[in-house]
Amino acid sequence: MIIASKGAAGVTGAGLATLAGGLQSHRPDLVEGVGLIVGIDRLMSEARALTNFTGNAVATVLIGKWTQEMDPEQVDRVLAGADPFDETTMDEDHGYTGTEPVGTPGHPYKQHAH
Repeated sequence: MIIASKGAAGVTGAGLATLAGGLQSHRPDLVEGVGLIVGIDRLMSEARALTNFTGNAVATVLIGKWTQEMDPEQVDRVLAGADPFDETTMDEDHGYTGTEPVGTPGHPYKQHAH
C-alpha cells in the first residue's frame, strides 16, 4: 500500500484506485462501496485542486513579503490588469551575471539592514 500510494497525490482519480487496491487487499467486502464515492470524487478533486492552488498562491505572497523580494506596487498593477503578464519580456537570468555584489541592481538577493 505504501508503494501504491506514493504517486496518488499528483494524479487525478488515483486516490480511488489506491483506495480500491487497499480495500481489496485488506477488506474485500468493502470494495463495492467505492462505487458510491466515485460520484462525489470529481467534485472533491476540484475542491482539492482549488485548495492546493490557493495555498500555493498565499505561500508565494507570504514568502515574497517575508524576504522583501515582492514589489507591492507591481502586484497591485498586475492584479488590476494594468500590467498584464507577458512571457516574451522575461529574461532567463534576470540580468544577473554573477559578479554583482549583494544589494546592487540585478543581484537576486537584496542586502537587508539588520
